[in-house]
Amino acid sequence: MPSADLPSEVQAILSDEPELAFVEAYLVDINGLLRGKRLPAGMLSRLYTKGINLPASTPLLDIWGEEVEGTGLILSTGDADKCCHPVPHSLRPMPWTRRPAAQLLLAMVDDDGRGFAGDPRAKLAAIIERLAARGLRAVVATELEFRLFEAEPDATGLPVPAYRATAPGRRSQLFGLDELEGLDDMLGEIEAACAAQGLPVDTLISEQGEAQYEINLEHVDDALLAADQALLLKRTIKAVARRHDLTASFMAKPFGDSSGNGMHVHISLIDDAGHNVFADDTGPDSPLMQCVAGLIATMQESTAVFAPHNNSYRRFQPGSHAPMAASWGIDNRTAAVRLPLAEPAATRIEHRVAGADANPYLVLAAVLAGMEHGMANRLTPPPETKGDAIRDDAVYLPDAWGTAIDAFAESAFIEDAFGTMFRDWYVAAKRQERERLRRVVPAAEHDAYLRSV
Repeated sequence: MPSADLPSEVQAILSDEPELAFVEAYLVDINGLLRGKRLPAGMLSRLYTKGINLPASTPLLDIWGEEVEGTGLILSTGDADKCCHPVPHSLRPMPWTRRPAAQLLLAMVDDDGRGFAGDPRAKLAAIIERLAARGLRAVVATELEFRLFEAEPDATGLPVPAYRATAPGRRSQLFGLDELEGLDDMLGEIEAACAAQGLPVDTLISEQGEAQYEINLEHVDDALLAADQALLLKRTIKAVARRHDLTASFMAKPFGDSSGNGMHVHISLIDDAGHNVFADDTGPDSPLMQCVAGLIATMQESTAVFAPHNNSYRRFQPGSHAPMAASWGIDNRTAAVRLPLAEPAATRIEHRVAGADANPYLVLAAVLAGMEHGMANRLTPPPETKGDAIRDDAVYLPDAWGTAIDAFAESAFIEDAFGTMFRDWYVAAKRQERERLRRVVPAAEHDAYLRSV
C-alpha cells in the first residue's frame, strides 16, 4: 500500500515524523495491560492491509503474563492465532521515546470478522451498540489517581514515595499547589506528551496521600474513545515518570493506612439530537433514576471488574472515600453513585467504585450495561443515601476477591452483558491469579502467627 493510500491520520503521522523508526502495535488485555509487537515503521502499510496475528489467548493472560489454561484457548486449541486489525484513528506518536516512534491500538477479530469475544474493547463496543439501539450515546469523562515512587524500594522492599514531592516543606496536602512545584518539569512533560497524542487533559490536583495526584480527562461523546484515552493517559504518566527516574503506580492501595487510587467515571446520556436525557426529569421513573437503579442493582456482581485484583479490596475501608456499599446520593462523595450538583444540561452520574487499577474498557462496559439494565427493566432506585453511606442497613459490596469472582461467575446480568465465553474466561484468569497469590504467605502473617500460635 503506497503511503498515499494509507488513512489520512496515518499520513499525518508520517508527515510529522518522516524519520519514524518503529511502531508498537498492541491489544489491551483483561487487566488493562498492553500486549503486542514492536515493528519497523516500514511495516505500517502491511498492518493496514493484512493486519497482524496474535494468539487468541493474548488478551486473556493473567497479571504476570502467564497463559490461563482454564480458558480452553491454550493446549486444546493449539494456542491458535487470531487476526488483529488497526483501530481507526488510533495511531499516535510516542513522545517519550529517544527515537521517533508511534503506537497503534489493535482489535482482535474472529474468522467472521466480528470482534473476538475475549477482547475487552469489543465488550464495550457491544454495550455501546445496545445504547445506540435506544437512540442514546454516552458522554464520558474519567478521573485517575496515581502515586509517584522512587525507582528503587527501601531496604525492606517497600516502595518509597517520591522524595522530590515529599521532602520537608512539600508534604502532600489535598488541593495543595506548593506540592506540585517540585514536579513541574515532569508534569510539564506529561502535559506536552498528552497534547502530542491529542489527549484532552483537564485538571491536575494534589491528593491526600504522599506523592499522590489526580489527572482528569475532559468528557467525550464516545465511550470507546474515553477508554482509549484513559489507557493512553496511564501509559503516558508511567513512561514520563520513568524518564525522571520515578515509578508511577495506579495500584489500588499501595499502603494500607493511606489513601488508595480510584478511577471515577462521569457519564451522561444524549439522544440523537445531542440532548442530555438526564436533564428533563429527575423523578423516580426518569431515565436518570432508572440508570441509577440499574447501577445499584448490578453493582455487587460487577465488583470483580471494578476491583479486579487482590490488592483492590484493601481500598474499601471505613472512613475512606472508597464506597463500600451499593448506594447513591446527591452530591454525596461517600456514596457509590454520586449525582453532582450541576446545571440541567450537565446532569450526570459519577460512578465512584472502580480503582485506578481496573481496565477502563471493562469498567465502562459494566457501568453502561448497568444503566441499560435499569432502563430496560424500568427499575426504581432505593431511597437516597444522605450523610455517611456506611450504615447498618447498607447493601455492602463484596469485601474479598474470591467472593467478588464468585458473584461475577454466577451472575445472569454479567452473562447477558459480557457473554458466556468472556465471563468464563475472565473468571478462569482471576481464579488462576488468586490461587497463585494464596500460596504466598505475607511477612505480616509470619509476624502475627509464627511464634505466637
